[in-house]
Amino acid sequence: MENKTHYPLVRTIYLYLFTLLGLVLLVIGGVRFVDMGLKAFVFTKADERERLIYKAPPIAPIEIKRLEQVKDSQKEFCLSQEDKAAIELWLADYKEWKEKKEKIDPVTASRHRNASLNLAMILIGLPLYLYHWRIIKKETKNKDNH
Repeated sequence: MENKTHYPLVRTIYLYLFTLLGLVLLVIGGVRFVDMGLKAFVFTKADERERLIYKAPPIAPIEIKRLEQVKDSQKEFCLSQEDKAAIELWLADYKEWKEKKEKIDPVTASRHRNASLNLAMILIGLPLYLYHWRIIKKETKNKDNH
């Protein structure tokens, strides 16, 4: 007598659905980790623009030309020495940030970002596809032989 275990359709659907969900989560996580590694070690300029944006000086309360006039002026503008020192420091930070911004090519940074993500997807997706395709072919061959 054959011992066949019968499982309800709902249980089978549940198992396949959550197996698929687990696989999707593993693939997405793997792709994101590979993407992070590629950006850190291969496509090192991918995040340059973001680094610079985060280092941007605060917005000046008045126009930059006006700040330079105030800093260079011999007249008193009812500013304390601390205020003048803060303006000078802000202007120096702003000029440094502007020079760094001009050295970054946003197209190259964007290409590096995209290349990193695409290569990560290929590095994860290709072995996953090949493994599963090989299993399908093997099972199909075994089914044809029986």
